[in-house]
Amino acid sequence: MGLLGATASLLDAVVGPGVTLIYPLYASMRAIESPSTLDDQQWLTYWIIYSLTTIFELSCWKVLQWFPFWPYIKLVFCTWLVLPVFNGAAYIYENYVRQYVKVVSPVSQNYPEGQRRVLQTMSLDARKSVEKYIEKYGPDAFDRVVKAAEKEVKRH
Repeated sequence: MGLLGATASLLDAVVGPGVTLIYPLYASMRAIESPSTLDDQQWLTYWIIYSLTTIFELSCWKVLQWFPFWPYIKLVFCTWLVLPVFNGAAYIYENYVRQYVKVVSPVSQNYPEGQRRVLQTMSLDARKSVEKYIEKYGPDAFDRVVKAAEKEVKRH
């Protein structure tokens, strides 16, 4: 087997679970406790991509067993997803997933019907900004903005 083979199997057995499971688990727990949502996005996206990779692996194991380097390819890919220098999971989310997946979350019943209809048409990020605006300036200010936008649309 030689030194190279022993090193490779040690890498796969020790470093693999550390990179793909232990560090992401630790970082996910830290992200839950932090006030920022950026790290939440990184780690939630990591777990989704890791799960999809595992499902792919389980579904295609008969084909993948013919590729002796598959575990190392997966290790390099997961390392890219995990390392803060690259933030690969957040990169994949921002550049690929986000444009194809639109998550519809319910709008709070605290808003009047007209405002709820407007909020439901917005992306999640826009909705958060509008909700902060309403919280800061009040629902009447939001109504004025919506009416001004409607006038602008009718004019053009």
